[in-house]
Amino acid sequence: MPGLGWDAAAEQRFDVNLSILFTELPLLERPAAAAAAGFTAVELWWPWIDSPTPERSELDALRKAIEDAGVQLTGLNFYAGQLPGPDRGALSVPGEESERFRANVEVAAEFAGSLGCGALNALYGNRVDGVDPAEQDALALENLVLAARAADGIGAILLIEALNKPESPLYPLVSAPAAVGVVDKVNAATGLDNAGFLMDLYHLSMNGEDLPAVIERYTAKTGHVQIADNPGRGAPGTGSLPLEDLLGRLRKAGYDGWVGLEYKPGDRPSAEAFDWLPR
Repeated sequence: MPGLGWDAAAEQRFDVNLSILFTELPLLERPAAAAAAGFTAVELWWPWIDSPTPERSELDALRKAIEDAGVQLTGLNFYAGQLPGPDRGALSVPGEESERFRANVEVAAEFAGSLGCGALNALYGNRVDGVDPAEQDALALENLVLAARAADGIGAILLIEALNKPESPLYPLVSAPAAVGVVDKVNAATGLDNAGFLMDLYHLSMNGEDLPAVIERYTAKTGHVQIADNPGRGAPGTGSLPLEDLLGRLRKAGYDGWVGLEYKPGDRPSAEAFDWLPR
């Protein structure tokens, strides 16, 4: 696929998500692969899905791989359970999962802080059978306040993401207004004003939202943007989302932060999945 000749893209700062791209490589080799592909910044889902508190040696090895590659870590998820997999976060899930999230908060914040990472993403978690949604929401707010304070301690923002209902039917934040509503609650509870919306244009398009209206309404509350085309969650140009236009609208609305590439490379090596980008 030839480059899309994007005027908008030439003005954007793109980072690559190493939890969905370059996954054909071991984790510690991905930062250097992103650098070799021309990127100066990366983001990650929590890499240790079975452990909110990995051994220090594992944290140190990943930190060294990022530093050695010369890339900036721009975003990191807190522990979110089995992701990829059945889970969509842990912080609203009563019992053991919520405790695992809490155990992770300082670990993730310390790791992010050591690399100058300015954004931590806290996935809300699925609804649980037999548990009152109001009880889950109260637990979520409690845990998000802890996360926002930890993020503030390293000078970072806390991100709250809307996912899409077709792929995440048990996740309650499946619209921009729902996620922004939680952002507002967290900011009101902490007084820190460091919670922001993670605007993932793929998820919002899967929900059938009016993306120009979302951009107009919520850019001021947006802390990070992620993209993939739709249908298919592939690279820009593989689907029908007008991503060039949408990114142009975001810039006009005042968004000048990183745009995370969170798409599947398809049946080719990840290094070949960036030919749409202007060089």
